[in-house]
Amino acid sequence: MNFARILLLNALGVLLITSWWVPYFTFWSTLDDAVFWWFNQTIGDDHLRWTEILAALNSRRYDILIMLCMLSVMGWASYRDRLGGWRRWFGIGVTMLITAGLVSEMVRHVITYGHPSPTMTFDEVNLASSFVEFVTKDQAGNSFPGDHGIMSMIFAGFMLTFGDRLTRLASIALTLLAIVPRIMVGAHWLSDVLVGSLSICLLLLPWVLCTPLAPRMSASVTAGLKRLESILPLNISNRS
Repeated sequence: MNFARILLLNALGVLLITSWWVPYFTFWSTLDDAVFWWFNQTIGDDHLRWTEILAALNSRRYDILIMLCMLSVMGWASYRDRLGGWRRWFGIGVTMLITAGLVSEMVRHVITYGHPSPTMTFDEVNLASSFVEFVTKDQAGNSFPGDHGIMSMIFAGFMLTFGDRLTRLASIALTLLAIVPRIMVGAHWLSDVLVGSLSICLLLLPWVLCTPLAPRMSASVTAGLKRLESILPLNISNRS
């Protein structure tokens, strides 16, 4: 158990929240506004091809593509793992899903603060959905914290802990590809991700990934899978 790393990451999470919460400290609000308007001015008929690309990057199909890519990276990691192979990564995947579910429930019940996305806060904004004929997400009644950001960061956290150098880099790239389009289209403020999502992950994930909890959970799932594999042939032979 690496208490020093846990405390450091937790301290960074608290620092992020504090920097955003402190009254009269306008850094985050100023940055949020600047980032939103910089991207929003690029949406419209004058930049129709870019608007279509941005809308596509915030569609349901793109979300599915990112999810499939994440599964592919985990499959690639299991292929490169010469010790535990796919069984070990099956255990890691189950542990990651359980962690994501628990974090999601905790956020839903504990965090009571929320605010609308910038596209629902300002008047006379350019909505990508107004320039395309397919469904895209460019608004949110409550965009804090970024749920896409939390789930993507959990994936990246597990890959950084259990993966090798190449799969770690791939996970970071996928996390950015999942998060950035939401900010660019105005469905999230920058602080929804860099403060909301990141601070939550910095406060919670270290207690899973920097302790024996995640390795033991994944090892237990792997061991259970191996026992199941040893039992199933016996059942088949008994029936025959």
